[in-house]
Amino acid sequence: MRVLASFLLSASDTAHFPTPTVPEIAFLGRSNVGKSSVINSLLGTKLARTSNTPGRTRSINFYEVRKAGQPHPELRFADLPGYGYAKVSRTISEDWARFVDPYLHQRSSLALSLVLVDSNIPHQESDGQLLEFLAAKERPHLIVATKCDRLSGNQVRQAMNALGRAYGDMPIIAFSAKTGIGKDELWQKIRAAAANFQAA
Repeated sequence: MRVLASFLLSASDTAHFPTPTVPEIAFLGRSNVGKSSVINSLLGTKLARTSNTPGRTRSINFYEVRKAGQPHPELRFADLPGYGYAKVSRTISEDWARFVDPYLHQRSSLALSLVLVDSNIPHQESDGQLLEFLAAKERPHLIVATKCDRLSGNQVRQAMNALGRAYGDMPIIAFSAKTGIGKDELWQKIRAAAANFQAA
């Protein structure tokens, strides 16, 4: 299904968050894991800014998403700052304490958190901590393994099995922004979460 998307605003303070009117999908992950690339792949346009410099995103970027032909957005994407990059870990930690933690704790419109992990590297402690946090807060979440195009079919299966064992056998979607692997499956999960949220 074709969607139309537009940049809404960038917020580095809770006071700047948009009014919670539609379900929101949060994109989280370590710096340089490919959050912006995943968002652009899902939207079919280069709306989210990508950077080769880890830790460049220092705010939550909100994007409105609507079905073609519909006047109002059906949901929002929220691109959160990355974490785990040594050179900026201190400032990123401060950012998280100031506005990312409150978003994850208190945001009433948060329907699903997508935790992006790099399929090409072993599991990371910081990713595990984030998953434990989301589980403790009973926030619906899903793991998306990025950059799967860099692996062969057998390597993808091995990587998914290893990540699944590391993260308690949680469901993981193998994804590639370059080839489109996992795009339809991820959209199904996003729409289901949005529908469940609105029905609650």
